[in-house]
Amino acid sequence: MPLTEPYEIAYETVGAARNVFLRIETQDGTIGWGCAAPDPEVTGESVESVETRFREVAEPALVGENGLLRNRLLESMAVPLQKDPSALAAVDMALHDLLGKRAGLPLWVLLGGNRDRIATSVTIGILPVQEAVNVARRRVKEGFRAIKIKGGLSTEEDVERVFRIREAVGDAVELRFDANQGYTVPQSAQFIEQTRNAGLVLLEQPTPRGAPHQLGEVSEMTTMPVMADESLLGLDDAFHIASEGMADMVNVKLMKVGGLAQALHVNSVARAAGLEVMVGCMDESALAIAAGLHFALARSNVLYADLDGHLDLANDPAAGAVVLQDGELRSTGAPGLGFDPLVTM
Repeated sequence: MPLTEPYEIAYETVGAARNVFLRIETQDGTIGWGCAAPDPEVTGESVESVETRFREVAEPALVGENGLLRNRLLESMAVPLQKDPSALAAVDMALHDLLGKRAGLPLWVLLGGNRDRIATSVTIGILPVQEAVNVARRRVKEGFRAIKIKGGLSTEEDVERVFRIREAVGDAVELRFDANQGYTVPQSAQFIEQTRNAGLVLLEQPTPRGAPHQLGEVSEMTTMPVMADESLLGLDDAFHIASEGMADMVNVKLMKVGGLAQALHVNSVARAAGLEVMVGCMDESALAIAAGLHFALARSNVLYADLDGHLDLANDPAAGAVVLQDGELRSTGAPGLGFDPLVTM
């Protein structure tokens, strides 16, 4: 799926997304859909590896089994797919979709039913300052009330970009900043000090995930909430981030943690530790965005959503799986994930 607007972050430029769809059919004709968004940099997977793991692990584990025994099936694949989180996430989504369709309920209701919509931020990649300002103005006109600004290549340019966007959009729009591991601890300190009056609500993953103590240092030095993203790849990471005080917030992405079931576990750890939670995404089809949305709608302590990975995808076979209006996302209201893509596949 080509991106209509390619973007740059601290460690790569993205011009297209490759997702793998999974279709599970039961004997009575009920179909559950899942979607994997592998990323070599984040999940350590490729499209080819996901397809291989579907054939070698998921198919033998699922065929002939009762698809409603979701926990047993996912546990049977947890170890074989422990290094394939987006593949596991796709299986998890499809099984949850089956459950919702069998129950005749939207998944967010089945998972807890906390609210029916949530505001999402929209991301601006690393652009020349004036271009970033122009994009921010356009997104606000489209109805978005929260903007995530990408950076991490130049502290000075990042500071200028933040202030220029703030000036352009006014104080009513929420601004978040994501360095994508691009800063050192001193650079983080410089950025925090120089943007003190910009009204940023959070600083996401300023330092490399391979040096987790650095994230803790940044979190300790500021009252600005610091969020762990790339440092959180699963339940063990959530425990260490929480127990060692490495961050104030966590970004839970289904593709990183292995699906909805694992996201709920991570969320419980965060809640117990008093960490705020944002549900995020990769460059994902709207079907996978729907799964993240259902998770966010079901849990009261998920305070933020960054579910915009589908917005600029051309030829998304699941376009329409979520409803966006005035910067807020809601489900279609149909059972399960709420959408059946590729019905002729």
